[in-house]
Amino acid sequence: MGLLDGKRILVTGVLTDTSLAFGVAKLAQEEGAEIVLTGAGRGLSLTQRTARRLAVTPDVLEMDVTDPGQLAAVAEQLGQRWEAVDGVLHAIGFAPADCLGSGVLKAGWDDVAVALNISTYSLKALTEALLPLMTAAGGASVVGLDFDATVAWPAYDWMGVAKAGLESLARYLARDVGPSGVRVNLVAAGPTRTTAAKAIPGFSRFEEIWGERAPLGWDVNDTTAVARACVALLSDWFPATTGEIVHVDGGFHAIGA
Repeated sequence: MGLLDGKRILVTGVLTDTSLAFGVAKLAQEEGAEIVLTGAGRGLSLTQRTARRLAVTPDVLEMDVTDPGQLAAVAEQLGQRWEAVDGVLHAIGFAPADCLGSGVLKAGWDDVAVALNISTYSLKALTEALLPLMTAAGGASVVGLDFDATVAWPAYDWMGVAKAGLESLARYLARDVGPSGVRVNLVAAGPTRTTAAKAIPGFSRFEEIWGERAPLGWDVNDTTAVARACVALLSDWFPATTGEIVHVDGGFHAIGA
């Protein structure tokens, strides 16, 4: 019997088979879940292609989280398919080039607004769109992927600000949707070699330092630990946990120097 037997899970953010979201989707299927993926824009075809690498090829729905119409359409399609949703993985983030690697002074508001809309506000937009379906499930779990925002990281710049907003937003969402039986938690993952990570200037600096300082060590090519944490939070094993940030980073966050 799997942790997610009978669960209906929406997974966002799958681009390639190195994506953290792909690791979650793969393990969720292995643990008994029925999943649906989403993709957007030019990445939609990538998601569709990568979906075929899963044991059971899931449907891929088009969903731009900045488009209320597409959010509503996905909610309608899931309602027709499942009638209720038990879990959602939010693995969505993007920042224009000027928001990364040049400090926070370079980027103008137009670029920052894009980063905050896609990387932060989208958690609220997605949760709100699917809330009736999650309420219909009699209890559900929203899990978001995070990168520890308690310090200023090299090159991360406005994405770091967006992640700080995501962490705060998750707590407020947990407060507001808790009465509907919906939990909201984040998994703060260590650095992994994903498509998104490659877009961060100087990402190799994260790789070098993480393996040295993380008490448990860290493999930037292995998404297994993060996937397991997400699947556990999507399951019924954490029924009274919400508004939490679970660090899956080899213990790096606990070490000062």
